[in-house]
Amino acid sequence: MTRIAVTGGSGKLGRAVVRHLVEEGHQVYNLDRTPSPDALAPYIQIDLTDPGQVHEALRSTEDVYDGIDAVVHLGAIPRPGLTTNSATFDNNIRSTHNVFAAAKSAGIRNVVWASSETVLGLPLGPENPPPYIPVDEEYHPQPNSSYSLAKTLEEEMALQFCRWDPALKMIGLRFSNVMYPEDYREFPSFDADPATRVWNMWGYIDARDGAQAVRKAVELDATGMQVFVIANADTVMSRSSLSLAEEVFPDVPLRRRDLGQHETLLSIDKARRILGFDPQHSWRNEI
Repeated sequence: MTRIAVTGGSGKLGRAVVRHLVEEGHQVYNLDRTPSPDALAPYIQIDLTDPGQVHEALRSTEDVYDGIDAVVHLGAIPRPGLTTNSATFDNNIRSTHNVFAAAKSAGIRNVVWASSETVLGLPLGPENPPPYIPVDEEYHPQPNSSYSLAKTLEEEMALQFCRWDPALKMIGLRFSNVMYPEDYREFPSFDADPATRVWNMWGYIDARDGAQAVRKAVELDATGMQVFVIANADTVMSRSSLSLAEEVFPDVPLRRRDLGQHETLLSIDKARRILGFDPQHSWRNEI
């Protein structure tokens, strides 16, 4: 059993992560501003922008736990446009620094955090094409919002923390658009206009598969910083992936022409190879 602190455990992805980690036998603690309606794990109210609270929480909380083995940092303003640009940037970069610094100070060497698909250059489209298809982790981040800029800097921050402590493992998961089964009712409507979902290469991640990726990142025996694109194995569209790429991005190099019928254009090859990530839930089986 591993004692895992999950920041943002009350959020959309966080709830699925907490549930999955508990089901897999880990002892989980939810650190968030508000409690989760699921109440599957002990809840500790916290303001992640307060370094004192974060440092204390990752060491011990009376009558709840004494020491943490791993941190899963999901707590953040989850996307651009929910508040002002500066508030989004300040909240997210400050919270992440506090978590990283507190983990290092507490001797926690297993840190997994939510980066974002947005660092791949989102929103993508004919006027802002990707460098090649499928997109992957090989090219430098291309943030186009304050939210994405913070995520990009979090990845650089993690790289430097691992330079300071070579025994540290920090894994950034570039999650695609998180979905629950009830969200899939809308998917068939996307077929009418590919432009509706081109902004993230027609990608998504089922929250349950996102939780799987988190667990496998926590359990990975490794050191240093790595990032992984985490998406489902298929797109949100009924049309073939090759036809979408050729119609919307006719001038973008295709690194592979042998794409599966609905294969994701957010490459998860690295996550499959290193983490053993294997998406189990497709929207096609839910509606």
